[in-house]
Amino acid sequence: MQRISTLDDIAAALDALCLQDPRLEAVRRMSGEIPLRLSEPGFASLVSIIVSQQVSRASADAIFGRLSALASPLTPQALLDGGDALYRAAGLSRPKQRTLVALSQAVAGGFDLDRLCGIGAEEAMAEMIAVPGIGPWTAQVYLLFSAGHPDIFPARDVALQSAVGHALGIDPRPGEKELIRIAESWAPYRGVASRLFWAYYRVIKGREGAPPSSTLSKP
Repeated sequence: MQRISTLDDIAAALDALCLQDPRLEAVRRMSGEIPLRLSEPGFASLVSIIVSQQVSRASADAIFGRLSALASPLTPQALLDGGDALYRAAGLSRPKQRTLVALSQAVAGGFDLDRLCGIGAEEAMAEMIAVPGIGPWTAQVYLLFSAGHPDIFPARDVALQSAVGHALGIDPRPGEKELIRIAESWAPYRGVASRLFWAYYRVIKGREGAPPSSTLSKP
């Protein structure tokens, strides 16, 4: 697997994408620089992604900031020791509390998040969604932004659905199944296509659509 780890990797993949699908040339021109959004793999990165589910960017940043301050350093044992009081103080919903407890227990028991960054996407996805509360979107975003996987497209992401619909003139916007079908033509560069359309969403909507991560180490 050729990891997406530099801006040069993104540029090369964008060149190939635009050759495969010339419609993306205009999307690329409008979107400006496409951020790498590569984070350090591990527990904190995945916790940040879980926190970001179904909340605004500002809310996700605030909740993750509180959680990191209350459980410092942010480790599985710190979350397990903190209990309900810690989660309430951070402002986490009950479903997210249950997911973080399940994840903390899994990692404390030997679930290796770093290892997932070196194996195939299907195997990694299967291992991640076996943890209660972790669904396909969460697993895909982790593999994109922590593993730098080159060929993942989170088709249930509403911002990606909106961006692709706007760019390709699809109204109403494509749902998950249709977007999976559309994105098949962008293989094996779907990880960079995801970044491209998140950047395009930012331009057309004036706000960030990509999942936040307070552990991002590169722009």
